[in-house]
Amino acid sequence: MTSVTQGGGAELRGVRVLVTGASGGIGRAMAEALVGAGAAVAVTGRDLGRAETAAAGMAGGPGWAIGLAMDVRDEDQVERGVARAVERLGGLDVLVNNAGLGMRTVNPRFLTDPRPFWEVSHRAFADVIDTNLTGYFLVARAVVPHLLKAGRGRIVNVTMNHSTMVRRGFVPYGPSRAATESLSRIMEADLAGTGISVNMLLPGGPTLTGMIPDELTPEVRALLLPASVMAAPILWLCSAAAEGVSGERIVASEFVGWLAAREGPATP
Repeated sequence: MTSVTQGGGAELRGVRVLVTGASGGIGRAMAEALVGAGAAVAVTGRDLGRAETAAAGMAGGPGWAIGLAMDVRDEDQVERGVARAVERLGGLDVLVNNAGLGMRTVNPRFLTDPRPFWEVSHRAFADVIDTNLTGYFLVARAVVPHLLKAGRGRIVNVTMNHSTMVRRGFVPYGPSRAATESLSRIMEADLAGTGISVNMLLPGGPTLTGMIPDELTPEVRALLLPASVMAAPILWLCSAAAEGVSGERIVASEFVGWLAAREGPATP
C-alpha cells in the first residue's frame, strides 16, 4: 500500500481495487474517490454498458478505471469477473464488497407504506439475500486466493446501521445486512494471521442514491447523506495508514471524529 499525504488525503498510486456495484450510488462515489487518489479500480455492475460508462466517467484523474460485468449472484460471472479484474489490473490489493439490493426492489413505498414480512414474496426475499449476503461470500471467495498468494490484502464490506437491521417493514434488507456483519466477523477470524484485513464500512444514515423512493419531498431529500460521505473512509482504508487495521466497523458520517480519537492527541 502507499502513503497518506500531509494534507490528509490518501495517496493510492499503484493500489488495485475491485469495487462491486459501482455503476452508481455509493459504489460509484467510492470508485471515483479511489481513482482520484491514484488507484486502479475495477468497476463492476450487472450491466456491462453501465459499468463501462461509469468507469469512463472517472477518466482524467491520476488513477484509472475499467468496467466489468458481474452479477454477484452468479458464481460463474463472479469467477470470470474477478479473473478479468486481476488480469486487467495486474493483481488485486483491495476488495470492496458493495453490490446490493435495497428495500425499493421489494416495496417501492417502503418508507411511507412499510410492508409486513408475511407479504414479502419468496422471490423478492431470495433476490435480496442472494445479492447482499451470498454475493459478498462469492466475490470474497474468488478474491481471497489471490490475496493469500500475495501474502497481503484488504476486504471492506459495506453494511448499514444496526437500527435499520431491525426496522419495521425492512424484511429482507435488514436481515441481509445483519448476516453480512456476521459474515464479516467470521471472514476476519478465518483470515487472522494471513496479512489480509477485513473491515466494515457504512454511511451512517439514509443516503441519497437510487435506492431512495421517488416520492420523497425535496425537503426530506435535503436531509439525506450524500453518497460522497463514503469517500474519506474508503481512501483511508485503502491507504498505508490503515495497515494492520482489521475488525473495525466504521461509520462514514462519524469518520473524522473516529479517526481523531484513534490517532489520539497531536504531538507538539
